[in-house]
Amino acid sequence: MKAPFRKWLVGTSILCAIFVVGADNAQAFPRLFGKPKPRPSPTPSGPAGRVIVQRAPNFGTDLSIRLLIDGKKVAEIPRNQHYGGVLAAGRHVVTALALPNTQSRRPTSIVVQIKAGKVYIFTATWDSDRLVLRPSDYYSPTTRVNR
Repeated sequence: MKAPFRKWLVGTSILCAIFVVGADNAQAFPRLFGKPKPRPSPTPSGPAGRVIVQRAPNFGTDLSIRLLIDGKKVAEIPRNQHYGGVLAAGRHVVTALALPNTQSRRPTSIVVQIKAGKVYIFTATWDSDRLVLRPSDYYSPTTRVNR
């Protein structure tokens, strides 16, 4: 094989591989396709309930809340924002941690039994120096963090 044909063959093979991979796999090739677009979490297809986690007004201006549901990070909640999401009916663990965690506090967790069609509101607040998630009947309108 001659050198120019070899270069053409290699170049064509690379182009074919890019087209075969396609834009759906852009996350695997950020240099070729740019930054990947965020994909929303799948919404449950069966019975589901809604969960809202908001911050207490006196939570702290330079603190945010890392929120995990069933061990998966779902949001970082800064000041004047809240998390709103849909969960499948059943048992779930909601965990919160104040950031920055300069005092090495442990995260707080609560178990929630989600029922279809119900809304569960929790307010992140302080009990002495411990972060707690308290069930709440009141929703304070703020910007939703996970949009």
